[in-house]
Amino acid sequence: MNVDSKQMPKGQQHESRHEIDQLEDAWRNAILKANTAVMDRLLADDYLAITASGLVQTKAQTLANLKSGRMHMASLSVSDRKVRFYGRTAVVTSLAAVQASTPDGELSGNYRYMRVYVRDASGTWKIVSFEASKIRENGEHR
Repeated sequence: MNVDSKQMPKGQQHESRHEIDQLEDAWRNAILKANTAVMDRLLADDYLAITASGLVQTKAQTLANLKSGRMHMASLSVSDRKVRFYGRTAVVTSLAAVQASTPDGELSGNYRYMRVYVRDASGTWKIVSFEASKIRENGEHR
């Protein structure tokens, strides 16, 4: 069963996909440039992330880490983006090649991530959740 076609007309789905793609690009640029103003607008107030190291991070912590320089993204290339819609919710999965320093230590390699957007009462998409998982290379141990 295709949930998308039952809950969102095809034209609206195309328009929403375009919006999410633009928001994903805005997120990538904001994280690379440590632009906390843009990041603040993208993240919902109750945003929660599960970092690649398994720690839970709030919006306030994310913004503070970005502003202080404790989170610095040296490079980030994204591919294999998939967007699915469920009513007023969009789920984005992608592959990210990352090189960064974070409060949890150095971060490099390939990661799968999932970002969840919800359209609020005013019609604005906000990121409510994020989770990243490292893709293990052949022979790499846990």
